[in-house]
Amino acid sequence: MLVSYKWLNEYVDIKGVTPQELADRLSLTGIEVEGVEIPQEGLKKIVVGDVKECIPHPDSDHLSICQVDIGEEELSQIVCGAPNIKAGVKVIVALPGSRIGGNVKIKKGKMRGQVSNGMICSLQELGFSDSVIPKEYAEGIYYLPEDALAGKPVFPYLEMDDAIIDLSITPNRADALSIRGVAHEVAAIYNKKVDFPAVELKEAAEHASTKINVSVTDKTDAPHYEIRIIEDVKIGPSPQWLQNRLINEGIRPISNVVDVTNYILLLFGQPLHAFDYDKLGSKEIVVRRAKEKEPFTTLDGVERTLNPENIVITNGEIPVALAGVMGGLDSEISEETTTVALEMALFDHTSIRRTSQSYNLRSESSMRFEKGINQSEISLAGEVAAAMIAELAGGKVLQGAVKGSEVQPKNVEVSTTVENVNRFLGTDLTQAQVNDIFKALEFPTQVHDGVTTVSVPPRRWDITIEADLMEEIARIYGYDRLPSTLPEGQTVAGFLTQTQKATRKVRQLLESAGLSEAISYALTTEEKAQQFLVNESKVTRVAWPMSEERSTMRLNLVSGLLEDLSYNVARKNSDVAFYEIGHVFYQNNDPKKDLPSEQNHVAIALTGNIKDKSWTEKAQSADYYTIKGMVEELVEGLGLTNKVTYQAIQLAEMHPGQTAGIYLDEKLIGFVGQVHPAVAASYELKATFVAELDLAAMIAQETSPLVFEAVSKYPAISRDIALLVDETTTNAEIAKVIEGAAGKFLAKLQVFDVYQGANIETGKKSMAYNLTFVNPEATLTDEEINRNMSKVTKSLTEKLQAVIR
Repeated sequence: MLVSYKWLNEYVDIKGVTPQELADRLSLTGIEVEGVEIPQEGLKKIVVGDVKECIPHPDSDHLSICQVDIGEEELSQIVCGAPNIKAGVKVIVALPGSRIGGNVKIKKGKMRGQVSNGMICSLQELGFSDSVIPKEYAEGIYYLPEDALAGKPVFPYLEMDDAIIDLSITPNRADALSIRGVAHEVAAIYNKKVDFPAVELKEAAEHASTKINVSVTDKTDAPHYEIRIIEDVKIGPSPQWLQNRLINEGIRPISNVVDVTNYILLLFGQPLHAFDYDKLGSKEIVVRRAKEKEPFTTLDGVERTLNPENIVITNGEIPVALAGVMGGLDSEISEETTTVALEMALFDHTSIRRTSQSYNLRSESSMRFEKGINQSEISLAGEVAAAMIAELAGGKVLQGAVKGSEVQPKNVEVSTTVENVNRFLGTDLTQAQVNDIFKALEFPTQVHDGVTTVSVPPRRWDITIEADLMEEIARIYGYDRLPSTLPEGQTVAGFLTQTQKATRKVRQLLESAGLSEAISYALTTEEKAQQFLVNESKVTRVAWPMSEERSTMRLNLVSGLLEDLSYNVARKNSDVAFYEIGHVFYQNNDPKKDLPSEQNHVAIALTGNIKDKSWTEKAQSADYYTIKGMVEELVEGLGLTNKVTYQAIQLAEMHPGQTAGIYLDEKLIGFVGQVHPAVAASYELKATFVAELDLAAMIAQETSPLVFEAVSKYPAISRDIALLVDETTTNAEIAKVIEGAAGKFLAKLQVFDVYQGANIETGKKSMAYNLTFVNPEATLTDEEINRNMSKVTKSLTEKLQAVIR
């Protein structure tokens, strides 16, 4: 919400408070201020110019040579390329040595051989956004009012000397989405009185009910709906003051009637809509639900297909507006409009939110209907708007408003006591101080037997319970004035649960392996949610997602990490290694009725090099063994080495020859391997390696106790063995056979060579292992070692049909 400091001062006298001081106080009372901007800051030597003469440039087909009065004795020659430059208009002139938007300095120069003493500016060149500039000036220079004095600074004429305060309004303070609402807030902060000048509405003798009939099919859809009729209007541009006000508030001026509706939207927070009465096609307005697949063309020229979730305004037959969201193309205000049907309404906020989201039509009006409006001023806003249209467009307001439904809001009574206030806030306020705060807020109060009953007006519909009163007292009293106290009572030492300790250990293990923690979105697309699954699950969709990219609860962590890798690689950070600990959401029941079950997972993803090149060695790229080694370090760190095994598996998104399932006591808990090249390419990644494990299952498993052993004082003996096996035989199978036959003195088993090629028959491979034996109590003899190696050889031959080489 953009708030004009000058406009605010019209209703509450805070001229002794600077805009920055006001912003600081607003922030302290609970309304966050994003910033304060003064449009003229950074600009200088920009004045009003009166174009006395304008002739075509002799050496250009688009330039003009202008003689401009800038308040000096002689006219100043300026060359201008704007298509709408002409004699007799007042324009914006940047003098030589001036600075315009973007900190651009203007110098005296020549254009196609003609001297140009400065520059005739458009609004864009002063820093205004294209989105707020009137369409007639979008491609050219801006015309100032005829009464602007040549040579005077241009800023007051455009109200660029105003201060614009940018408020970040939370949903609970939608009352501050209007100038009047902010005025009430500021008046309470500074203990001032608001003063809203009365607007006199002069009505004609003819009744509006003779022109139109209004009905509402379901009053829960539109609790309040009324129409006013203004005849004999003349559509044209708004006066300068109104255009300035709208531009400073971030709204493009369009025409006097439309600008009035936007002005009232800002002033009251009440959305209005103006129909061209003659284009309605009937003398009837009916508010109803749309029919299934009912067509409707909105103001933006897009034909939309409606459904019964949408509330529509109709002429009795066909829709003329999508209630609270956007009007229809066929009934919009145009230069030919002579009679205006002005709508004031209150619509069901849930329906408006769903409609605006489903058609992606977010607007200032729909936002206010969604968050709430001041129900006590709906008709007043319409009266002020009708009076302004009559004044600015020369119209005649017919008598009365034709209502199809009407709300009668009442004050809400909420009670509290000073004792509760002080206990809740930790203050020592008196009854008089509490009463003064409610008086500043303009909330009538009554005190009886120590109970303070507050009558909250409809403009503060967010206050309904005692806790809300506490918040108001704290805000106006000042959060910065609340006392700071230490907690009382016995101090209890904090501690971590076993799960928290294990999770911290997992982080330490992975970070010591060179990984950085990433945090990905828990919401993704339905397609990505179903990737990299080792267990079947239904998907859980969000009822009203912000976008399809974030519509489904994730079932894996890997797809989120791949997005993170892709983001980094796209920004030339090509060597990336991430891990993430987070929840995935499995659904085995009805996703529309039952909540999913959350499971804690850990995932790893890496791409690029794990070691950079240097003058001593080459770069080392990540591969399958890199990530499997990281997984093994994690498993070992959790004491699960003897319980975890690896077996080749097939996953659609993983490389068919470089993927292993991770099993904990024969139960599949995850996978490790290379991402399928096609999947990696879809994320714009090269060779990428990932792993994902069920962390909850690992933590819940009883770990093997950590046993420290003294280094043996007796020598270790190593033996090598090479064998020929089928190429489908895995290292795990061979290691299991060797460990089962080698005896209790086998301390270490390591594969050091794998070979396929020349002198090895097709379908076979050669595997070479190093076995280390240690007896902690005596020196091993050759006979003992030979005996154990014979058992190993026999087992390999019998169980795996291996050929010892």
